[in-house]
Amino acid sequence: MLNDQNADIVNATHLNQNDLKMKNRDLNCLLMNHIVVAKLKPFLLVNANEMLSNFGFGIRLPVFSIFKSPQKPTPIAVKFSQTLTMAMATLSAPDNRRPTCPSCSRPPSFCLCTRLKTPALENSIAVTVLQHKVEKKHPLNSARIATLGLKNVDLVCVSDVISEAHFDLHLFESNPEMGPQDSVENGRKIDPLQPADISFTIAKKGVNHDFDQLLVDESAIHGIRNGFTVKKTQRGIDNNYVEEFVIEVPQGSLLLFPSENSIGIEDVNFDVKNLIVLDGTWSKATKMYNENPWLKMLPHLKLDIDKLSLYGEVRRQPKAGCLSSIESIVYALKAIGGEDLEGLDSLLDVFESMVVDQRRCKDERLKFESNVRSM
Repeated sequence: MLNDQNADIVNATHLNQNDLKMKNRDLNCLLMNHIVVAKLKPFLLVNANEMLSNFGFGIRLPVFSIFKSPQKPTPIAVKFSQTLTMAMATLSAPDNRRPTCPSCSRPPSFCLCTRLKTPALENSIAVTVLQHKVEKKHPLNSARIATLGLKNVDLVCVSDVISEAHFDLHLFESNPEMGPQDSVENGRKIDPLQPADISFTIAKKGVNHDFDQLLVDESAIHGIRNGFTVKKTQRGIDNNYVEEFVIEVPQGSLLLFPSENSIGIEDVNFDVKNLIVLDGTWSKATKMYNENPWLKMLPHLKLDIDKLSLYGEVRRQPKAGCLSSIESIVYALKAIGGEDLEGLDSLLDVFESMVVDQRRCKDERLKFESNVRSM
């Protein structure tokens, strides 16, 4: 009798341990699948409230089920690794991507185009945005508001130096037939065989010493500030040089960037015709500045603004005064003067609405994660 009782106790303990393992496994599945759902929510179309209300009765997802149904206790049919592979395949399929607006790259429910005034603002001061390659696909990139809301704006994508980059500068004053209104893209105004007025090469670790001499060469600085074109070619991992960009920098160009040589708007003593802005995180913008040393030959402008960026709610800002690209453009154009102030403010309104959308989505995601953890 005693041996039979001991056997029953052992069997009961074993069953309890098995039950505990099953519960732990189910909970782990829930948490792991929640991660997938959070990342692939637009593709799986899972309703969070419905998931929570169905907890304990078998959460049913469009692609897979992670619990055994109480009415039909069957084992999990698809392993998590297999499910993840299947979900990622769905994610990578171009036909199943979440639809986005072709102009602003935002989902239809968050489209910025309908919030912008039409026609676009006719800005008298041109804006040239040098956008870091990584920033291009960031969902909170604000430069797209400038490209959509301003008529006189150019956006140039800039990459980090891989191993070596070469720059050729052609000065307008040494090419009288050229002018700020000429198109550089047609290649008619610059003879490919004509040597550049200024050429230099930089390595990944920094610029060569020859360029430092140009920064104190008054004739070179004078020529640069009368307008020029700059072409960047970069040597790739295959040692072949590939052209990255050709930019026309007209006379009266001003770089918006804080440095030791930056001046306030009250000290600008020339007619500003073109504002150059670096679009990226502070570290990326600094890297672009250092890896494109021709920028150092331009007059620099700093904005004396202590206000916090609207970005502060959704993206980390180093300190007060570190603004988003669209905020920097708007405040700089306002400070220089001669622009439609109401039209510029409307661009900030669009940017604020984008931040509000992101803040709401972030709060909903955090609430959902908190509810799942508390189960």
